[in-house]
Amino acid sequence: MRIEILTFDGCPHGDATCEIVRQAVILEHADAAVDLIDVPSAQAAQHLRFLGSPSVRVNGEDAEPAARARTDYGLMCRTYHAGASLAGTPPIGLIRDAIRRALFEKR
Repeated sequence: MRIEILTFDGCPHGDATCEIVRQAVILEHADAAVDLIDVPSAQAAQHLRFLGSPSVRVNGEDAEPAARARTDYGLMCRTYHAGASLAGTPPIGLIRDAIRRALFEKR
C-alpha cells in the first residue's frame, strides 16, 4: 500500500497530518509506504490534482471519498469536517477508513 501526503512548504498542518497518518497505519496494522510530496507551484498543483494542503491519498485515491470529484486544484489550505466544525487536518477515522478500503480491495 502506498500513502501520499501532499503539502506545500510552510503548511501549518503538514506535520500533524504526518503524525495522524503514522498513527492510522499503526492502528490498522498496515504495511504501507508513506511518501511526503511537496507541491511547489500552482502548475505542480494542477498536474498533481492537488486539492489543498494537506491532502492524503491511499493507493492514488483521495482519502476523503466526497472530494474525489472535485477539480478545484491549487496552492491553498484544505479543511476537513471534524464533527460540527472544520479542521486543518484530516480526522484519523477518515485515514483509517481509507486504509481499510485499500486493504479490502487488495483481497
